Amino acid sequence: MPLLTLGLPTTATAAIMLAGFQQYGLQPGPLLFVNRPDLVWGLIASLFIVNFMLIILNLPLIGLWVKVLSIPRPWLYGGILVFATLGTLGANPSLVELGILLAFGLMGYGLRRFGYPLAPVVVGLILGPLAEQQLRRALAISQGDPMVLIGSPLAIILMGIAVLALFGPLLWRLLKPAGAPSSLAGDTD
Repeated sequence: MPLLTLGLPTTATAAIMLAGFQQYGLQPGPLLFVNRPDLVWGLIASLFIVNFMLIILNLPLIGLWVKVLSIPRPWLYGGILVFATLGTLGANPSLVELGILLAFGLMGYGLRRFGYPLAPVVVGLILGPLAEQQLRRALAISQGDPMVLIGSPLAIILMGIAVLALFGPLLWRLLKPAGAPSSLAGDTD
């Protein structure tokens, strides 16, 4: 709902839906209800239908879904790799796109291996072009002056919060005494 009403993707799934909307030239937000009510109400109705169908399908097939969990992970990963490769080749048979698939697969493996969450990466990949477009627009309006980005007190406060969120955990670890117990979840120093 935040995506449809405000145009803000709050989850990775909503970010993927935002990319789909933008692919068709739709800008989610309050005006989407005015400009394309058939799409919005059709989407909401489809969510009700999908939930009803999931109840019908999942109740008799619960045993099958439990058996899917017993598939060994290497087989499951191999199947996912085969279907991803076939989907890439089916959409556009290109070695470049297969290379991109391999590169993003290795990046995802590395992120998972070292404990980085994948959802912010997906959100960043989808929202990155939108942020870049807005940066270009701001710089074009200011005739190339980058000081417009920190020209108001609100912009400075938001930039400060972003810098603190980025470097705060690192600084917290560096400033923590060596023998002090950690209060961060998952920190096993």
